[in-house]
Amino acid sequence: MRFIYLLFTFFSLSIGAFSQVPATEVRAVWLTTNWGLDWPAQGTSVTAQKEELERILDVLKRENFNTVLFQTRAQGSVFYESQIEPKSSYFNHADNFDPLAFAIDECHKRGLECHAWIITYPMEKAQMMYTGRGKRREGVPVKNKPDYYKFVNGTWYLDPGRPETTDLIASIVSEIVSNYDVDGVHFDYIRYPSSNTGKFPDEDTFKKYGNGEKLSDWRRNNINRLVTQVYDTVKSIKKWVQVSSSPLGRYRVLPVSPNDGWTAYETVFQDAGHWMQTGKHDLMFPMMYYRGQNFYPFLDDWVANSNGRIIVPGLGVYQMDELSWPLQDITDQMKYIRENNVKGEAYFRVGNLLNNLKGVMDSVRAYYPTPAKLPPLIWLDSIAPDSPLDLQVYKDNNGLLNIKWNMPDKNEDFTYTVYVSSTENIDRDNSNSILATGLHANSYSFSAIVGEFGLYYSVSASDRYHNESIVSFPAYFSHSANEQ
Repeated sequence: MRFIYLLFTFFSLSIGAFSQVPATEVRAVWLTTNWGLDWPAQGTSVTAQKEELERILDVLKRENFNTVLFQTRAQGSVFYESQIEPKSSYFNHADNFDPLAFAIDECHKRGLECHAWIITYPMEKAQMMYTGRGKRREGVPVKNKPDYYKFVNGTWYLDPGRPETTDLIASIVSEIVSNYDVDGVHFDYIRYPSSNTGKFPDEDTFKKYGNGEKLSDWRRNNINRLVTQVYDTVKSIKKWVQVSSSPLGRYRVLPVSPNDGWTAYETVFQDAGHWMQTGKHDLMFPMMYYRGQNFYPFLDDWVANSNGRIIVPGLGVYQMDELSWPLQDITDQMKYIRENNVKGEAYFRVGNLLNNLKGVMDSVRAYYPTPAKLPPLIWLDSIAPDSPLDLQVYKDNNGLLNIKWNMPDKNEDFTYTVYVSSTENIDRDNSNSILATGLHANSYSFSAIVGEFGLYYSVSASDRYHNESIVSFPAYFSHSANEQ
């Protein structure tokens, strides 16, 4: 189907249909593992759980997504082999199954990036007590928790003001980045609970570590300190691993909403703009789960505070279910993002997309008609690799068109983009020219289309920072039935 679309483009049957689709943008989804919300189905075998994840990733690949935020740590339990925290009960532990390792491998096979999504401060719900009649009573704290755990309205939280908390999170990040080929680490709930949840009981911590600061400034600085430490930890291990988070969608109070009671900065002490301004984030995925004036001015504000980092607004497709939003709310936001040259979007959550809630996947399909490359992380590295060499294009006895190439430096870790064009001059910035991207192998094959025409094929290489080489010298292939 992809190749047929390209032929339509080249022969001007629908030449302007998707002329505004960028060749470079982030297309992300949150894949929730806790409670088996998106994956995995409970009580099934390891084989069945693997096949289920493969099906999800197949759909994302087919629909031209390029980034998966894979929930790797939930409330104090993890979906990987950890020496620090226990495995989650939501996946099958048989056969030494490691969900994160499997997700990374399967994402990379499909040209998708895999970012380890970490729930930061919330831990598990409190143990519940029951009356003699079997009725559940209010949860109470158990006695064996470390003193840097705090109990708020039925949930345990790590206390952001305690050094032990920062060290614990940093050690988890170090463990993941050191042992897994993740493309990024992504922090969620990197905030204090809202006062609507209950007063956060950190008077003792503030008294010990407050150093004369205002409580609100001290709390923000506690999170800033964690962000700085984990960013520096990641970059000391693998500089190319991206660091991101999902703060509340409204960063700070704006004139359009002067009485706003739900902002990242004022309500939950996330100074997320500061993280970008100080260079301690690579991407920001603000949870823009709002409509109208609670969306558009606040997205503009994120971009204004980005310091050249990548803003990827999170779209609340689940609100079409929970709050009965019409589909147009989401599609209008998608349109605004692209018209204002924002670098992409993320969708919460993948299950809503796969179920095509109110036709949202149909809209995404029209919005992403071609694959897209990922934007370069030029503040980390801006040197592009050399171009691929020795490009070969040939059809085999099975009717597959095979494209193969070599790289001058075989020791580097590259991904590749394959281009196709009706002319010898191949435009890397034209999304219609992208046949495939994010490839981890130096070959690509697909069913050859037969016809009285010929096309030019070329390949570029990208490093782990998404710096892209110039394209290789193109190879012409005649698709005539007489050619082999």
